[in-house]
Amino acid sequence: MSLAVDGFKSSALLTQIDEHLKGLSDAERQDQVKKVKGIFQFNVKNNAGQTATWTFDLKTGNGEMHKGVVAGKKPDITIDLKDDDFVALAEGKANGQKLFMSGKIKVKGAIMMATKLDSVLNAAKEKTGFKAKL
Repeated sequence: MSLAVDGFKSSALLTQIDEHLKGLSDAERQDQVKKVKGIFQFNVKNNAGQTATWTFDLKTGNGEMHKGVVAGKKPDITIDLKDDDFVALAEGKANGQKLFMSGKIKVKGAIMMATKLDSVLNAAKEKTGFKAKL
């Protein structure tokens, strides 16, 4: 299932994270799940005012990225941000803490879970070349 959503630049970034995860061995994926133990929901709003949602499950199984909300899986952390801000994070042009402090990123739930996501993004960054940092 494709993670791409028309009109959202950040869907390419999320697709790269998903491809990185799928490229890991089962043991490596299970190690990521053990480190993070959480479900992330990204609600991304584009310039046209539309919102797309992705769910990143690093709590069960081998870890999976899904387009939309996954029935029966409550996110531990929900991150709301604009598409351009997500892209700026990916390109290393924005700092997640500054975006949070200025209200451009809204987080609900276990906010410290975002630091655990950082380790997954850094591992993916090394292999795929994107620069995301939350």
